[in-house]
Amino acid sequence: MSIFGKIKDAIFGHKSDPAARPQIPAGMAGGSPADGTTQTQTAAPTIGGTSAGPVDVEQNLKDIAAQKGNPDLNYRTSIVDLMKLLGLDSSLDNRKELATELGYTGDKDGSAEMNIWLHKEVMRQLAANGGKVPASLTD
Repeated sequence: MSIFGKIKDAIFGHKSDPAARPQIPAGMAGGSPADGTTQTQTAAPTIGGTSAGPVDVEQNLKDIAAQKGNPDLNYRTSIVDLMKLLGLDSSLDNRKELATELGYTGDKDGSAEMNIWLHKEVMRQLAANGGKVPASLTD
């Protein structure tokens, strides 16, 4: 599997905590008070692009960071920290491979320029593949 594929799977496949899902109030989940069939249900999660809406990339990353106890990783701008957050190898060799996959044409020397491009391109590709990514992560 490609490195981008692993990144996408780690983010899109992230399952939110069921307790954190919004609740549908009693009486609105089907049935009616008259027939005694009302109940509280959880809303369906957005996972892997299988729901009606796009995957909220930013929220899933926040959830992963909170679950891992790594809220200090700079995953919003650093490709290295993003890969670390997702449990992926962030070595220069892997970043070079990712750069090749995504079509980077500059020197693959691990420069700040390459790393910044990689992070932004990963976010653009996530958006192109069904992710909801705020402009602040793709600019």
